[in-house]
Amino acid sequence: MELIFLGTGTSQGVPVIAFDAHECDLTNPKNWRTRTSIHVIMGETRIQVDAAPEFRLQCVWNQIPSIDYFILTHGHSDHIAGMDDLRRFCDLRDGLALPVYSSEEGVGRVREVFPYAIGDRPRYKGYPAFRLELMPPRLELPCGRVDSFPLPHGEIDVLGLVFEERHSGNRIAYFTDCHEVSPEARARARGADLLVIDALRPEPHPTHLSIPEALEVAADVGAARTFFTHVTHRVDDERMARELPRGIAVAWDGLRIEL
Repeated sequence: MELIFLGTGTSQGVPVIAFDAHECDLTNPKNWRTRTSIHVIMGETRIQVDAAPEFRLQCVWNQIPSIDYFILTHGHSDHIAGMDDLRRFCDLRDGLALPVYSSEEGVGRVREVFPYAIGDRPRYKGYPAFRLELMPPRLELPCGRVDSFPLPHGEIDVLGLVFEERHSGNRIAYFTDCHEVSPEARARARGADLLVIDALRPEPHPTHLSIPEALEVAADVGAARTFFTHVTHRVDDERMARELPRGIAVAWDGLRIEL
């Protein structure tokens, strides 16, 4: 089982456009962050979670060869804007639609933004095609399962996800873009091999977990390793490496974790 961090930044990315007050060291490449998404490999199955505006480049940089399933955590622009570039992965499926799972909010947003891509096959050769499905509480796949939990993110809910590989039993919990993690999600994630969690900045935020709040969740979950994602220019990689407890670190674009 493997997780690839395609992007680890906020909706603005880092460095921020037209801004010269970054609090992270931009000479450190780990502090250059595209918008947040991950790629999960379970057995022979590849699952893409979200498609940032930089999705095409993220796939090129990380040499992503195929996608079997796509999960959209929510319909905000920094997670959906790259979905048109899924067209290449539809080509590699001989034009068959890519299964796309999301919440009612996410499915509705895909329909609004990509009406030309909804169907069992592309309208024209080279177009994307999405087979939209509501994400169930438990998605059973040949390689394992993915449990989903609604987590609050301002006025909407996002999908919190727990991946469990069938043959190894390894688990990855992925909680991005949320300001709380429910007791049910914590219980399913408890003792996971890997926790990836939203940790926007040191101070509280109305729609995201702050670093202290993420640390509290991490302590409760007790995963073997924890990585922070969706972080702002306030979060410097080297400084946080000195300050965070053992087993917890800030993720960076291109980081690969193999379990």
